Amino acid sequence: MKNTVERLSVLKTYKLYVGGKFPRSESGRVYEVTDSKGAWLANAPLASRKDARDAVVAARKAFGGWSGATAYNRGQILYRVAEMLEGRREQFIAEVADAEGLSKAKATAQVDAAIDRWVWYAGWSDKVAQIAGGANPVAGPYFNLSSPEPTGVVAVLAPQESSFLGLVSVIAPAIVTGNTVVVAASQDSPLPALSLAEVLATSDLPGGVVNILSGRTAEIAAPLAAHQDVNALDLAGADAPLAKELETAAADNLKRVLRPGTADWTADPGTERLLSFLETKTVWHPMGV
Repeated sequence: MKNTVERLSVLKTYKLYVGGKFPRSESGRVYEVTDSKGAWLANAPLASRKDARDAVVAARKAFGGWSGATAYNRGQILYRVAEMLEGRREQFIAEVADAEGLSKAKATAQVDAAIDRWVWYAGWSDKVAQIAGGANPVAGPYFNLSSPEPTGVVAVLAPQESSFLGLVSVIAPAIVTGNTVVVAASQDSPLPALSLAEVLATSDLPGGVVNILSGRTAEIAAPLAAHQDVNALDLAGADAPLAKELETAAADNLKRVLRPGTADWTADPGTERLLSFLETKTVWHPMGV
């Protein structure tokens, strides 16, 4: 008769992702994450205002190097992230199925679409200047050239219902053009976002380019909207009352704001988000005589 050895459960500890590291919440708080049927899945860190401020500092520190990298290099790094997502595909399928109450087939479709979308945005890195810049005709002996430049640090409220496909759809277009981001993950379904952080940490993406916080969306978003070193807001995951409140706070330092809409995350994303967090630099140069 064989002896059966009963193993202890090894439960995963989820952490925040700030500056390329995995800190616990500064406050030490956690909250319960459950599946669509109310069954316990994990304890996620409950980020505080201090965590949000720390994430902004990390994003600002990373901005110079990331925005200064060549577009080709950023595209290669994003493609490497997609390769690693493909390698952990089964894990994300399970987490998305639990988070959104989907069948395995539907969760697979969501994860596959998210990986494909990451590759799609990676391909735009060295092409966006072709649609957002160009030579301008002027009367005079000058060249007049316009080129897109990243806005800076973008605070992103991830979609609440689409825990992975929606998440990828708001992070990838912001960072591929050279911005750095602070992301508030879906409040009720943060686990795919916190697992994405593990992929980013082991890819070639520099620490601080993406910072991921979990917790109460409104609690995280308020200090980000009012922060003077945040340059833009993506309000994809905010409801109407919260969006109005955050937009008012964002006006203090003239943040660029992308308002929430009724997005279908499975649809062709187009270039709206890709172009939303870009500034245009125009240079005049005299022609040689």
